[in-house]
Amino acid sequence: MKLEVITRKDNNKESLNAIIAKIRDYINYKNLEPEDKLPSERMLSEKFEVSRSSVREAIQRLEFYGILKSIPQSGTFVANIGKIAINGIIDDILRLGTSDFKSLVETRILIELKTVRLAATRRTEEDIVCIKAALDAYAAKVVTTEDAVQEDLIFHLAIAKASGNSTINNLMLIITPEILTNFEKFHVCAKKENDAEDRIKEHTEVFDAIVAQNPQLAKQKMKEHFKALYEYCYSS
Repeated sequence: MKLEVITRKDNNKESLNAIIAKIRDYINYKNLEPEDKLPSERMLSEKFEVSRSSVREAIQRLEFYGILKSIPQSGTFVANIGKIAINGIIDDILRLGTSDFKSLVETRILIELKTVRLAATRRTEEDIVCIKAALDAYAAKVVTTEDAVQEDLIFHLAIAKASGNSTINNLMLIITPEILTNFEKFHVCAKKENDAEDRIKEHTEVFDAIVAQNPQLAKQKMKEHFKALYEYCYSS
């Protein structure tokens, strides 16, 4: 399975947050109760004067957090939770956009140390193929001194998928675009001269531990791989 990392510009994120806020305001204005149905994507896109794809993305984000639920052939409904909880959760979602990069990196470390252990335990042969393909793509870029940040994150997303935990996988998909956007800006894990072999070795050792289904070794190798990130997050 091919994994793709989609980067978003800041104005796109602001646009998504604006649509989420409008959906919240609509729910409050119409006094919608649990199990009440929202208008169709087309109607919401016309009402908010945005594209249907943007409305769909906002709905998917709210579905992930349990605010809405979509039923095929029926529509999108308010989940069975109270209005106070809905407003509180949406406020938290909107604040995610202001997370500082250091916090995102710290979250990534915490998630991935658990993820790689699960991947080593649960990985399938299909997962191994996907992780290996991502590793090969990363190595091909590194040996030619090309920018391999995107390939690196695709490698980690493949591990997240192999964990077999859909929530962890979704969390990685949420924080990855922001990390990808800001990686070079903050010069995290900046490339050093002649370190291509070491960088490939680190990734390969994580992969080998997953193949061997050794969760403790996989966690240790991931910690070693994240050494520079640890220093960035915890040195101050």
